[in-house]
Amino acid sequence: MPWHARLHLAYQNESDRTVARFKHDGPLRILQSLYPEGDAVCHNVLVHPPGGLVGGDTLDIAIEAAAGSHGLVTTPGASRFYRSEGELALQRTKIRLAAGARLEWLPLEAICYSGCLAENRITVHAEPGAELIGWDITALGLPNANLPFERGTLLQHIEVPGVWLERGRIDAADHRLLQSPIGLAGQRCIASLFFVAGSPIAKARRDALLDIARGLLEAHALCESAGATSPQPEVIVLRVLAPVVEPAMQLLRQVWTAWRAELWSLSAAPPRIWAM
Repeated sequence: MPWHARLHLAYQNESDRTVARFKHDGPLRILQSLYPEGDAVCHNVLVHPPGGLVGGDTLDIAIEAAAGSHGLVTTPGASRFYRSEGELALQRTKIRLAAGARLEWLPLEAICYSGCLAENRITVHAEPGAELIGWDITALGLPNANLPFERGTLLQHIEVPGVWLERGRIDAADHRLLQSPIGLAGQRCIASLFFVAGSPIAKARRDALLDIARGLLEAHALCESAGATSPQPEVIVLRVLAPVVEPAMQLLRQVWTAWRAELWSLSAAPPRIWAM
């Protein structure tokens, strides 16, 4: 029987402390709030107990952050899109940020198993003065386990309405896309780190973030398959192709750490769950 799970997570600033409240329907919930950086930043772990989606499953995640709040959301492990018998497996994430809110959307990777029919959508609405650092990491198959992505499709959709849209469909049968030097060039991990602001980013600030990302890229093994750009005045993106997840994740964490220090004068505070 297909699952349709829903989660609504809301952050508020109460007496200079970010507080998280949530409602859920189905197997999707938030663990206890943690404050490793003090009261201003609330860390939460989003848990989907089944561990993956099969054909017909839908996950709807809605996150809201009120003025003055700062939330960080991650997951305890990779999400998974399993083989489908013909129905779509869908994950929808909708994020709304009020003026002056901050959010970090940092889930671990999504693994697309051979035979999946997957759709992963992220939509961000940010009011002027709101800011988000987020990432999206996708693994096509499990090459180290000799489980290649031989059949199936993934539709990836990342959008800031009216500002920025990245939408692409990957079909395992499209060998030109998967293997071509102007496509994925045989790489099986696709990753993006993005900074989204609710109003145009000042040139000096935008240049500083791009310089940071490009400086870290130059010293990294993935320097030839990654790049940082600002496709719109409200958006900065680092895009990465890698053979497997681990080097891409390492690079994204390095840039995330440097960006949050530059943007918000916050030191690195990796979620505790990442070390487990």
